[in-house]
Amino acid sequence: MRVFISLLLLSSLLVEADEHDHLYEVDEEVVLWMNTVGPYSNRQETYTYFSLPFCKGDKKEIGHYHETMGESLLGVELEFSGLDIKFRTNTKKTVVCQKKLTETDYKTLLYAIQNSYYYQMYLDDMPIWGMVGEIDNSVSPPTYKLYTHKRLDIGYNDKQVVDINLTTDGRVDIRPGAELTFTYEVQWTKSEIDFTKRFDKYLDPSFFQHRIHWFSIFNSFMMVVFLVGLVWMILVRTLRKDYARYQKEDSLDDLDADLGDEYGWKQVHGDVFRPPSLPLLFSSCIGAGYHVFTVAVITTILAIVGEFYTERGSLLSAAIFVYAACSPVNGYAGGSMYARFGGRHWIKQMLLGAFLLPSMVCGVAFLINFIAIYYHASRAIPFTIMLAVTAICLFVILPLTLVGTVIGRNMAGTADYPCRVNAVPRPIPDKKWFVQPWLITLAGGVLPFGSIFIEMYFIFTSFWAYKIYYVYGFMLLVTIILSIVTVCVTIVCSYFLLNAEDYRWRWTSFACGASTSFYVYMYSMYYFFFKTKMYGLFQTVFYFGYMGIFAAALGLMTGTIGYVGTAKFVRKIYQTVKID
Repeated sequence: MRVFISLLLLSSLLVEADEHDHLYEVDEEVVLWMNTVGPYSNRQETYTYFSLPFCKGDKKEIGHYHETMGESLLGVELEFSGLDIKFRTNTKKTVVCQKKLTETDYKTLLYAIQNSYYYQMYLDDMPIWGMVGEIDNSVSPPTYKLYTHKRLDIGYNDKQVVDINLTTDGRVDIRPGAELTFTYEVQWTKSEIDFTKRFDKYLDPSFFQHRIHWFSIFNSFMMVVFLVGLVWMILVRTLRKDYARYQKEDSLDDLDADLGDEYGWKQVHGDVFRPPSLPLLFSSCIGAGYHVFTVAVITTILAIVGEFYTERGSLLSAAIFVYAACSPVNGYAGGSMYARFGGRHWIKQMLLGAFLLPSMVCGVAFLINFIAIYYHASRAIPFTIMLAVTAICLFVILPLTLVGTVIGRNMAGTADYPCRVNAVPRPIPDKKWFVQPWLITLAGGVLPFGSIFIEMYFIFTSFWAYKIYYVYGFMLLVTIILSIVTVCVTIVCSYFLLNAEDYRWRWTSFACGASTSFYVYMYSMYYFFFKTKMYGLFQTVFYFGYMGIFAAALGLMTGTIGYVGTAKFVRKIYQTVKID
């Protein structure tokens, strides 16, 4: 286990490798990379910087190679600015180029300013943002002004860059045939900021560590205490009465027992461990849920140990690596469960479990990719990256899932239930409306969602807006709280179902936990319409497509958590009662 954790930490360090060592000598070149431009309201709708009619400096072109898969998948498109920047050497106002606007250039810039386009740059891996222009509403009709001057104020500490600020100026009215002069200047200033703390300026402690965030954690913790106490009080006291009633029934002779009023969960002991309908799909969902939970926990711990926000795409790259490395968990959990159900098509189960979530991700990604290609957006996934993802699925995930499946079938594939399963299924009696499986499923996701919806707001804001999420300790704590709440709720719901003599608890417990994702997706719809100003086909499809993937993965995880907790509970109660 220690070796595995060491390898993961080593991989995270490799992910954080940079193109240079961040050490500069006086007058050494410092590269300014131009990344992307796009509408401020649509963070994911980005285009290459030079898709707008800007011009490059005279410096020789430098090629940039994507260092990580995550950098490519996030649409990072670095192009050399051509600006001559020397370490600790001030540059006075210098002309980059002069450009005459054509009709096409005018319309392009006009559209960009009307839609509040911003651009992003990188200098020594530190991001910089600026607006393309502004609308002057002080006159009628409004005029559209372009910023043609960039001033870079760079702070240095010894041989390292530790701070950078951008000031844009040179507002010029745009019109067809206008002569534009693009300029820049650089000012270096000694700074006392430590190199390891240089990214702290991008964090927002007043937002993420607000008292509302702390209060939500405390509120969720109190919910856990309340639910655990409620489950303990209700189930233990109720089960104690059930045990006493069943023991009394066991002491009666056969005639008295036949005349007695038999009801409750003991009556389905011959069917409670019956395999569920669609056992192949159910086992694959449980295996994928184990996989997602393992990846979520390990990636969160790695994010706590290492500061992933300081490197482009490092968190996504680490998540992909952890997902591939943890594939045996999927095979072991799904394969062993399918074997206990008596399934014979174990290869089909292994394939479905291995590709259940990746196929959904690839399907949505390819749909969005077609739209991105049509829009000429930087989010279009390169063909080489598609091949790399395919190779990971076929040559890493699939073999490791196969290994886990074989081990699981041989080590934990034998069914060992406390009650034997009847040959003929028992008829399910009519139930009251409030113990119908569909209603239990919908009700089961309310409390788990209530324990995480505040954290969902912070996560959504960091991903869809312009906040850097860094409080992964909160995320780990919320994951633990979510797991406990989900287990408690599904146990209560499954007990009500079994007490109504309905033995279909496997799918019900899974769906009860997974229904949390339904409420998360509904909340994402609310967030889109009322908390953002996103617009356009590309951004809308991107948002709802990837939120669907997020909700599906969350549903697999919470459904598995609910089922595993309920399975232990069901096994325990049927082990305690004497079954003839």
